[in-house]
Amino acid sequence: MNRWLKYSLLILAGILVFLFVFGLYQFRDRHKGYDLNLSLQNEGTAGLSAGFAIADISPVGYDTWQDVNGDAEYNEEEGDYYNDLNQNGKFDPIWLAGFQQNRPASGINDPLWARAMVLDNGQIKFALCVIDMIGFGNDEVVSLRKKILEQTDLDHLIITSTHVHSSPDMMGMWGPGPFTRGVDDHYKSLVFEGITASVLEAYENRKPAYLKFAINESDAAPLVGDTRAPKVYDAAIRLMQVMEMGTDKTLGTIMNWGNHPETLWADNTLVSSDFPHYWREYMEKGIVYNDSIYHKGLGGVSIFLNGALGGLMTTRPSDPVIHPYTQDTLKAATVEKIDAQGLALAKISFETMAQGMDTVYQSNLAIRAKTVPLPMKNKLFRLASFIGVFDRGFMSWGNVRSEVNVWKLGPATFVHIPGELYPEILNGGVEAPEGADFGIAPVEVPAIKSVMPGKYKFFSGMANDMIGYIVPKSQWDEKPPFTYGRETAPYGEVNSLGPETAPILHRETLKLLNDLSKTSATLEKN
Repeated sequence: MNRWLKYSLLILAGILVFLFVFGLYQFRDRHKGYDLNLSLQNEGTAGLSAGFAIADISPVGYDTWQDVNGDAEYNEEEGDYYNDLNQNGKFDPIWLAGFQQNRPASGINDPLWARAMVLDNGQIKFALCVIDMIGFGNDEVVSLRKKILEQTDLDHLIITSTHVHSSPDMMGMWGPGPFTRGVDDHYKSLVFEGITASVLEAYENRKPAYLKFAINESDAAPLVGDTRAPKVYDAAIRLMQVMEMGTDKTLGTIMNWGNHPETLWADNTLVSSDFPHYWREYMEKGIVYNDSIYHKGLGGVSIFLNGALGGLMTTRPSDPVIHPYTQDTLKAATVEKIDAQGLALAKISFETMAQGMDTVYQSNLAIRAKTVPLPMKNKLFRLASFIGVFDRGFMSWGNVRSEVNVWKLGPATFVHIPGELYPEILNGGVEAPEGADFGIAPVEVPAIKSVMPGKYKFFSGMANDMIGYIVPKSQWDEKPPFTYGRETAPYGEVNSLGPETAPILHRETLKLLNDLSKTSATLEKN
């Protein structure tokens, strides 16, 4: 008996040692020693060169399938079958991110893109690349940043995602089941190549440029719904048009608005960038309807920069989209609906630009960027990292590496935060409802936008990382009694790192903005 007990204890000890060593490996820091602390500004105002480029990052060479019962989940027992396109006798799908697991792609509705802009004022050169993905982790961003900065004399690179819910899984959590990673390594390499190619081409495409800005505060509000109290939106469309000096041709256009690109909803199995595809296409090619030209295309490269969409900004099947020319009401989650949504956004954008834009020929450029450790309190996220569903380590025990970026260009300020920010943190309106878990006054005050310098205030979520929802701590609500009279917990916290995420990111963002404001004011005086 003693011998068996001894053997059992030795086996148990061996298992515990293995799990400990395995855990250390899984949670290892992928970029040990990397600590971003960037402060760049040019002396006075200067002219600008800008370049734009795109690269197709649509998945190719993967098996498709037939969804016999239309439930958007692959199940051979229910009659679903795959098309063995590579003739290897097994199902080689690409798994779509967002909504439920086990949702393989059955085809492609529209291409996915990496769309890049490079700005160069003679003293500072930096790139912004936006990809049609649900998210892109900071470890991947840092890997690409190191590589691309080594190949060029760029000072900085920002990579952000549109957060589309009909794109391949790049995070890991939308595979065939809860314990199987959904990222295809070959496709991940294709995305890396697309980002690199678009940035390098944009770098080579630089031409002398000037800027035009406009904003529409409210006309896009009917195109987005808020599914969680308090009802606060990021409804403004913010526009930056980059023009070639001398020819007045459009090099590129930044369109910034906050909404989940998930209008196609959970039953869709086609790869798509959702409404951003149509918005970008109409901006570039123009609006032609019934043989009438309503708006001429701008040309160049249109880039959709998503905003504050936590809380949760979306267009559900119950949220109607009104076709701006036929006035038809579209509710069902169809391609026609996302086309009409993109068309409506383009119409608002064109009309806003036609009402007048601020033109800037000389501007100052300043950038601040900082690594921010964030505690991963979410036990499911930790488990996913441990078993390899997430490929993510700690920079210090329990803390993932993330970052905040802010930059100012003339009358515009851009803030980039690494997840789905609740709009009340950006625009104001954080509440302390009865029933919240912590029973505290609002922490994330003042509103980020109130501290941003300049007339035009652009905000980008899912930037340089994807950490999930960024919930105001005073509204955190996992335990009963629930806030706003709910009988169950609201959606959001389950896909958040934890309750300290919002206070930390808010604090670090305000620090960078305050420093940016002081420096910019000094330079403008001189």
